[in-house]
Amino acid sequence: MHPRTHPRLAALAAALAPLWNAAAAGPAPDPDIAPAVVEVVGTTPLAGAGVARERVPANVQTLDAAAANAAGDTTLPDALNRRLGSVFVNEIQGNPFQPDVSYRGFTASPLLGTPQGLAVYVDGVRMNQPFGDVVSWDLIPRAAIASLTLMPGSNPLFGLNALGGALAVRTKDGLVDPGTSVQAQAGRHGRAELGFAHGGHDDAGGLHWYVAGTGFREHGWRAASPTRLGQLFAKVGRHGAATDVTLSAALASSHLTGNGLQDARLLARDYASVYTKPDETRNRAALLNLAASHAPGTDVLLSANLYYRRILTATLNGDLNDDALDQAVYQPDAAEQAALAAAGYTGFPTRGATAANTPFPSWRCIANVLRADEPAEQCNGLLNRTASTQTNYGFDAQASASGRVAGMAHGFALGAAFDASRVDFRQGTRFGYLAPDHGVVPVGFFADGTEVDDDGAPVDARVDLAGRTRTWSVYATDTVALRGDLHLTLSGRYNRTTVHNRDRIHPGGGGGSLDGDHRFGRVNPAAGLAWTVRRGLHVYAGYNEGSRTPTAIELGCADPAHPCRLPNAMAGDPPLRQVVTRTWEAGARGTAGRTHWRAAAFRATNDDDILFVADHAAGFGYFRNVGRTRRRGVELGADGAAGPLALSAHYTWLDATFASYDRINSPANGSADADGNIQVGPGDRLPLVPHHLFKARAAWTITPAWSAELGMVATSGAAARGNENGAHQPDGVRFLGAGRAPGHAVVDAGTTWRATPRLTLFAQVDNLLDRRYATAAQLGTTGFAADGGFVARPFAAQGDNGSVVHATFLAPGAPRTVRAGIRYAFR
Repeated sequence: MHPRTHPRLAALAAALAPLWNAAAAGPAPDPDIAPAVVEVVGTTPLAGAGVARERVPANVQTLDAAAANAAGDTTLPDALNRRLGSVFVNEIQGNPFQPDVSYRGFTASPLLGTPQGLAVYVDGVRMNQPFGDVVSWDLIPRAAIASLTLMPGSNPLFGLNALGGALAVRTKDGLVDPGTSVQAQAGRHGRAELGFAHGGHDDAGGLHWYVAGTGFREHGWRAASPTRLGQLFAKVGRHGAATDVTLSAALASSHLTGNGLQDARLLARDYASVYTKPDETRNRAALLNLAASHAPGTDVLLSANLYYRRILTATLNGDLNDDALDQAVYQPDAAEQAALAAAGYTGFPTRGATAANTPFPSWRCIANVLRADEPAEQCNGLLNRTASTQTNYGFDAQASASGRVAGMAHGFALGAAFDASRVDFRQGTRFGYLAPDHGVVPVGFFADGTEVDDDGAPVDARVDLAGRTRTWSVYATDTVALRGDLHLTLSGRYNRTTVHNRDRIHPGGGGGSLDGDHRFGRVNPAAGLAWTVRRGLHVYAGYNEGSRTPTAIELGCADPAHPCRLPNAMAGDPPLRQVVTRTWEAGARGTAGRTHWRAAAFRATNDDDILFVADHAAGFGYFRNVGRTRRRGVELGADGAAGPLALSAHYTWLDATFASYDRINSPANGSADADGNIQVGPGDRLPLVPHHLFKARAAWTITPAWSAELGMVATSGAAARGNENGAHQPDGVRFLGAGRAPGHAVVDAGTTWRATPRLTLFAQVDNLLDRRYATAAQLGTTGFAADGGFVARPFAAQGDNGSVVHATFLAPGAPRTVRAGIRYAFR
């Protein structure tokens, strides 16, 4: 039974709102706020437990199908960034389908090594992958989204990783979304997209079906940055008087190029340039989800789902070999010249090759591979390959009921869940040399332990890891009407997780081995009060806790004695503690004429936060607990209409800081000590999190068939990763760049014309003012001069061969992009 189509279940769902969602539970809907059609916003991963839309408080945000699939937004993260308050993106990978999506300073990212703090669900299935809790946005079928809800805080009902919030997506079905449509669009940088959708139902038999597909490709605006993506989603079900059963399948295949951050000097020289290449990610994924709900009575609802998911990921990354930066890599010596000549090579220099006349050295690399004599120090490029297979499956079952106990109305839900996964991860590294286009040309030397470096240690970057994770959970929530206008909600969830890692290369445990068995368990509570002060004014306050257990990759890369280069290697697994987040929140919402306003204040504290920190070895690092971090802020929002204009605005003040003292290794920071460490303490700001965020959007209905939209997203500057103490001091010689991403404002505009009831034309301009801006920054070692040529031993003339140049790297935003499209609905 679909909860949106049954008023008794909608009322039941409203009664089951957890703490912050009980804020507006009055005896009757507010006609000044209620939309024309009552919708149910999910408040647990399973459909069927939620709160009626007209009773959603200020800080719960929703997008319907039209907003989630707006033609003006390229991707789902793009829609979240433009249309939801307190959401911002860091385009660290440089691909539209691979951004870090952050909400209140908590992140859902596809990049290993990023602290993950948001839980993402599609139809009750957890999208955070077993390996690192990452979220691959390219695997979520945007064209099939019926609605999405962004839940704030450490909601324990959404299970692990819901530290700062949870994003719950519900997909379309043939009951609510019948009809057939096709859509095509094209634009700058070779962008082309085709999509279709078809839904229908058989009223007599209760059968309904829906299918949608998308194909996307573009050349990309940066050098060597093509993207290809294909998605297919299908759902079939049977709808009865008391029972609804659906089976859905989602397939996705993508080839994404994310060329990442660039040295700020090289970006100023050529905005489309890349640091090194290639940087490719290939994903193939399949998801099956069987969901059912049954209402044995008007006040009881049983729901469950059973899912299976498999993801195959392969990456190829061309990187700089930082170990070559303090080496003499230019002029082959006599033995090397002899080896080159014996192998048939010609044209190599016999004397005088230096950084000044050889910006891209290769001959010493090739010669030392031929001689099998420490090429790891003479080859300035690396090709890193990874391959992973992730298989996860599980179920979630929930019973919801409403009734009166001791004279008070209760809305109660009890559920249990099980999630299991297996991960097989393999990594290998091949050496090479950098070409003038900054691509890596491979040579016949692999970091497989068969050769040693100049210290006699084996050069071995291989990883072959098998990891298994099991999580059992039980949860409950009860909303009690203390009186007609005052509601109390109590919720809680117990999670028990086991992680079992086995190293196929170095089994048996000990230093350098990935073997390990770990167990984590915790009860996370929540409580809240909601009060309807008067018609059109609702206030609420609540406290909740959430937790995240370390994943296989974090446990496998947690030993300072054996650092790793993500996503290329792992080593050692001393135990990490699980992250616990405690959130306090209060807010209000109301109406003033045709304007809806909302305000909220929150404070979230993470204990034992897990961060990936740099090691002394350039480019390497490890996961560790860093004590306490804190995110607090104020959110303000309003939307309304004035004649043909629909206006909205969101402002967030966000203070994300360390809340305890710690030492972090950051050798690229100009204030680091002789060991490359910096001191952080309470009040030092977390990197990549802006202090201020403002969004505004205006939609103008020019005629019944023609509309236009103008929007802006503005953020203040943010500290770079590596500048956690905020004390980076560039000297213009060894330390370059400001160590932060400057603030920016980006404007977009679009228009839509409904030529006929079935035919719609649209056009969109992103970054209307063609601003150059950066969404993220990082401090790191650079191997290039300002002209783009490679430089090793940059201070050899000063007798200091050990020093290298450190720079500020930026994640550039896309320039002005124009695209247009057409949509045709057959019925």
